[in-house]
Amino acid sequence: MAATRARTFADLGVPPTLVSTLAASGVTEPFPIQSATLPDSLAGRDVLGRGRTGSGKTYAFALPLLARLAASGTKRTPKRPRALVLAPTRELASQIEAAIAPLARASGLRTLTVFGGVGAHPQIRGLRDGVDIVIACPGRLADHVQQGHADLGAVEITVLDEADHMADLGFLPVVRRLLDTTPRNGQRMLFSATLDGGVDVIVKRFLHDPVTHSVDSAQSPVSRMTHHVLHVTKDGRLPVLVDLTAAPGKTMVFTRTKHGAKALARQLSSRGIPAVELHGNLSQNARTRNLSAFGAGTATTLVATDIAARGIHVDDVSLVVHADPPVEHKAYLHRSGRTARAGAEGTVVTLMTDAQVGDVRDLTRKAGIKPTITRAEVGDPLLSAIAPGERTFVAVADRPQQTQQPAATTGGDRRGSARGGSGSARKPARSGAATGGRGSAPTGGRRGATSGGAGRGTGRAGGRGGGSSTVYSTSTGGSHSAASFSSSRRSR
Repeated sequence: MAATRARTFADLGVPPTLVSTLAASGVTEPFPIQSATLPDSLAGRDVLGRGRTGSGKTYAFALPLLARLAASGTKRTPKRPRALVLAPTRELASQIEAAIAPLARASGLRTLTVFGGVGAHPQIRGLRDGVDIVIACPGRLADHVQQGHADLGAVEITVLDEADHMADLGFLPVVRRLLDTTPRNGQRMLFSATLDGGVDVIVKRFLHDPVTHSVDSAQSPVSRMTHHVLHVTKDGRLPVLVDLTAAPGKTMVFTRTKHGAKALARQLSSRGIPAVELHGNLSQNARTRNLSAFGAGTATTLVATDIAARGIHVDDVSLVVHADPPVEHKAYLHRSGRTARAGAEGTVVTLMTDAQVGDVRDLTRKAGIKPTITRAEVGDPLLSAIAPGERTFVAVADRPQQTQQPAATTGGDRRGSARGGSGSARKPARSGAATGGRGSAPTGGRRGATSGGAGRGTGRAGGRGGGSSTVYSTSTGGSHSAASFSSSRRSR
């Protein structure tokens, strides 16, 4: 259904309190998915919305949810939330809560996140105290319902976000059981990047005469995004990746496996790249800590599995690298969608070895993109064109002792286990005159003159003449780099 984009949220019928709260955070103009869906959702209609990743779906459901709850006059009661938002991952649930919380406070409403990997008692206490909006992963919420800590019989509005991803993760049977316990006459909104397969079953069973809004093609790549495929040798893959991640800005690197993410984050860190990892083997605290470090920019590279490919938003990610090309084209689009969000520009690079040529060709064809394909090695000017700017590395100091941090073992959704590992601590790197070309980080206590063994060394040697010095440190709990990075400049 086509829709004319309104100029303001007020034009769409969003209450003044929410409009002013949005404006205070710099949000003044609705995105197409919001312009399309808000008139119907604010009127109480069931809505089926499809938009690509980064299209603004969170506010599309959050604003009508908050407006209608504030206007209904129903009081919150213990254990009986008034609205429910279901999300497939802990990170997405936390991100949704972060977006909703300021708006909820302005409306006098209370929110609570519910997911596994963390202690259940604070959630039980929050439910007992009474809450208006629960943002939850299906597994842990089902546990609370089964144990009598939550009752969904008073839910007025239900939202399913990233419904197709919940289907991919096998959550739909639990979702169906949860929705069966909500009132049949409640408003329901479902938002997804695609509307097929198991999602269609949910739509037919639980949405009543929904109005459907689709603001772009399911195959469309994210706008303002440049796609490159770099044909590399097996031995040249890591040096090229080091060169790209050493450029200014935030980079997300995707691998196929949890072990691959862990190993690659360590390889990058050992070569002077402030990298952290994100995957299902980390405890929730470690996942939150690493994602926060990346969001704050103190870690410039996040090495992740597809756990970070859906719904996760981090500001100013300029580059996405598929270190391992994904198997499925939808995963390519979702991974790539971590950059070029909300109208910004971004670059996507896929590293391809000889053995992967056929698979990558099929992948890009199904994804509907036509990338620039180039043979590349460290030292090629193309790498600087793809990721412009001076390459920066940090020196690697002695590693801290290995520590153990077990992951939480409670909760019904995807629980991770933590294994012991080692991280790295970094000392200040001295800077001076530039020598050499691009490539791996140096070893030892200085950044520069040494080649480091993985390419033609970037290096700034010397130490005189001022410049900046950056201090990075990582500590390991379980199988992750729990990052704590800081930076300082010395006077010239």
